[in-house]
Amino acid sequence: MLPPRGMTDSFRFDAWHLDAADRRLTRDGAAVDVNARYLDALVLLVRENGRLVTKDRFLDEVWHGVPVTDEALTQCIRTLRRVLGDDASRPRFIETVPKHGYRFVAAVADPTADADVVVPPVSITAAAIGERRRDTLLLGAAGTVGAGMAGLIGGLIYGFAGAVQPGQAGPGAASVLVVMLCLTILIAVLGGVGVAFGIAVATRLGDPRWRVAGGAAGGMVVGAVVKLLGIDAITLLFGRPPGNVTGAAEGLALGAAVGLAAWLATRTALRRAILAAGVIGGIAGAAIVLTGGRMFAGSLMLLSDAFPGSRMRFDGLLALTGDRLGLALTGAFEGGLFAACLVAAITLAERTLAAGRRERTVGA
Repeated sequence: MLPPRGMTDSFRFDAWHLDAADRRLTRDGAAVDVNARYLDALVLLVRENGRLVTKDRFLDEVWHGVPVTDEALTQCIRTLRRVLGDDASRPRFIETVPKHGYRFVAAVADPTADADVVVPPVSITAAAIGERRRDTLLLGAAGTVGAGMAGLIGGLIYGFAGAVQPGQAGPGAASVLVVMLCLTILIAVLGGVGVAFGIAVATRLGDPRWRVAGGAAGGMVVGAVVKLLGIDAITLLFGRPPGNVTGAAEGLALGAAVGLAAWLATRTALRRAILAAGVIGGIAGAAIVLTGGRMFAGSLMLLSDAFPGSRMRFDGLLALTGDRLGLALTGAFEGGLFAACLVAAITLAERTLAAGRRERTVGA
């Protein structure tokens, strides 16, 4: 049986207020209709805030020993999550402990203390914390690998474009291809580390919309660091700065676009998510160039102009379109490719992790 009415009958968590004595669940003051047995299950979970509630306890204290199948409990938890707006793969309220039961993981207001005093769950296992950290690392690593794939594709295209320029023949053309391939992959991976891990960390906040801010912050930080180190290195080697190459502003804009695409990916099928990411990233890349910024190809062209002896030239890319339009097109290509590959990798990794959690839950 559930504990009798007393001081622990009223609980506040997030925008919710649960009054076990009056049998009411409200959100921002508005009553929410919940099945009586499911309300008992929620009361049990919240009273044991942070502690594991086993299946046997649910059967004893909610179903009062009435024989039911495991599916009845699963349906109960599924319904409570739907009511609370929770997500089993990224729980903010109810966490599944595979093969054992469930625990309530949100901070709950202490009903015996001041109204503004909130206490966190008393016991979140090291395994649960470790799993969340592992998921963050896996998502960030997957996004970085996706960005590296974008760099590989872009490097091959730009490398061949540079290799076929007049005067680039034989070993010289091969050198241009190899250098361009390595450079493009390096820059893409560096950008991918910032944006992907920014999105992965933001994912832990629960609301997918935080991915926009996470991607923007990661892109801005990496863009600023790369620009600072790059300008310092070139100035140290050649005695003068190369000019306004890609930096924090471009990283912030492209990172925000990738974060937006990663958010939309949580709401649609994989193919549509990748297509949307390519479109959003392409628009962002073109907009960066048209508003005075520079993407990768634009920065390379600036460097080659600053050092006339450079053999890394791309005049053929701009011959048909002109500098302004040509740079906008290359910016759209780079932004679209980077966003599509990174979002595809993160989305695949996230859905693989979620599928693994569902399998463990079914087996629980």
